[in-house]
Amino acid sequence: MAHDLVIRNGRVVDGTGAPARLADIAIDDGRITEVGVVPGSGAQEIDAEGALVAPGWVDVHSHYDGQATWDQELAPSSWHGVTTLVMGNCGVGFAPARPDQHDWLIGLMEGVEDIPGTALAEGITWEWESFPEYLDALDRMSWTTDIGTQIAHGAVRAYIMGDRGARNEPATAEDIAAMAAIVKEAVQAGALGFSTSRTIAHRAIDGEPVPGTYAAEDELFGIGAVLGELEAGVFELAPAGSAGEDIVAPMVEVAWMRKLAEAIHRPVTFALLQVDTAPELWREMLDESAAAVASGAPLHPQVAGRPTGMLSGFDTTYSFIDGVPAYQALAGQPAAEKVAWLRTPEGRAAILDWEPDAAAAEQLAHAAQRTYLLGDPPDYEPGPDASLAAVAERSGRSVIEVALDAMLANDGRGLLYLPILNYSDGHSDSTREMILHPAAVLGLADGGAHVGTICDASMPTWMMTHWVRDRTRGERLPLELIVKRQTSDTAALYGLGDRGVLAPGYVADINVIDFDALQLHVPEVVADLPAGGRRIVQKADGYVATIKSGTVTYRNGEATGEHPGRLLRGAR
Repeated sequence: MAHDLVIRNGRVVDGTGAPARLADIAIDDGRITEVGVVPGSGAQEIDAEGALVAPGWVDVHSHYDGQATWDQELAPSSWHGVTTLVMGNCGVGFAPARPDQHDWLIGLMEGVEDIPGTALAEGITWEWESFPEYLDALDRMSWTTDIGTQIAHGAVRAYIMGDRGARNEPATAEDIAAMAAIVKEAVQAGALGFSTSRTIAHRAIDGEPVPGTYAAEDELFGIGAVLGELEAGVFELAPAGSAGEDIVAPMVEVAWMRKLAEAIHRPVTFALLQVDTAPELWREMLDESAAAVASGAPLHPQVAGRPTGMLSGFDTTYSFIDGVPAYQALAGQPAAEKVAWLRTPEGRAAILDWEPDAAAAEQLAHAAQRTYLLGDPPDYEPGPDASLAAVAERSGRSVIEVALDAMLANDGRGLLYLPILNYSDGHSDSTREMILHPAAVLGLADGGAHVGTICDASMPTWMMTHWVRDRTRGERLPLELIVKRQTSDTAALYGLGDRGVLAPGYVADINVIDFDALQLHVPEVVADLPAGGRRIVQKADGYVATIKSGTVTYRNGEATGEHPGRLLRGAR
């Protein structure tokens, strides 16, 4: 018997948590047909001897809502073995959209998710008004990955309530009924759920909080009830206090989220991170979530596999030396011109001769304790010896000089790393506990977002290299667990039961990985968005092949030009 594709002699980690085993995998018509000893030949064959064979990663927290309308590759996520993406998170999206609201929706996404508005304005063609029409527009596209999306509270509120919704005015009973009808229509058309944001850290480009930030329970429950009625969809949110801006609100949020999950019998999933203002609060939230799940309420914290950290360079949104007046004078100049001037004796002296006042000096000293040399390969669990303060002390230089030299390295493309969430203890033991928690689901990679400050779309690769193989500052985690956490577990949250496992009948989404060679590259800034927009991207070595629905989309990290990925529609 001839198969479309046979992967031979691989060490198969099937996504269920079962022990790895040597096996072949046969694929026909985009599905897995055999796992074991495959006697038949394949029209194509991949020799996976010595390699890991795992399901394609299922990333449930991305923001490719605009990019998916013009870009078929969906990098950098697709460079890291992701074969399924869920977008429309955190209450921001582009449908429904009245014709006169396009610029406002772009400003909302730009402010919340740090995606250049000029790129969105140039790239989006707006072939829709309603959410079903948006899905139909996506249905005409194809990508390296499958995509599912959620309907976002911000867009819904503005569509129904206009300026009242955008300004976070209270919703009337009529408003709530109209919003619920829009969400019902979206889920019936194939939306995977509904998302909202309640953290004041999420603001539009004009400074206004995301619509829905202050929504009352009648609004949240009125919309959420639709999911229960249809017995479909996930309720996703960034809760109040999730960025550490409020340490009282999070437990209040957990209480109503549990109540909602109990009422609608649908998964409620929320961003959970360790915050410096209350470093142990995450434990309480996990405990309450576990109690909810035990009582039958599907409340699932969404946790990250590494710290959320800002990158500092000369071409990033943030730089460690932003407070230096001589550097502020370079604002708006291309990075190459900044670097050229900073390499001159007068440019260097202008930076290093700065004498901060007492307040600025205190702030600088604090930042230097928490800012690290990123390294090559990049280290997202750096020890105290890698902090700017420690390097400065050892070398007899100022922290400004250490930062300047580090960023001038690699032809001026050097980067520093400032963890702002999930690193209150200076190590990742708390992250490890979150990953292991049975109620938690892995997410928050934010692919497509925060393009000027972070690049956490590489998190799936980090999960493998750091947690399974390389960690030295604490216990590691089993290979089979890490694979399961970012395949079948994430797929199950969104009801995607046809993927995330290597077994007959499942979608043939597969990564073939040279595990010894698997390694992250240092992030870099490229100008490849529409209108010349810039973003931080990050590549990796070690992916021998990534296969989407039986078609090879990447070989040894290079795109094949195939785009078998399609829109995923939920229960209809």
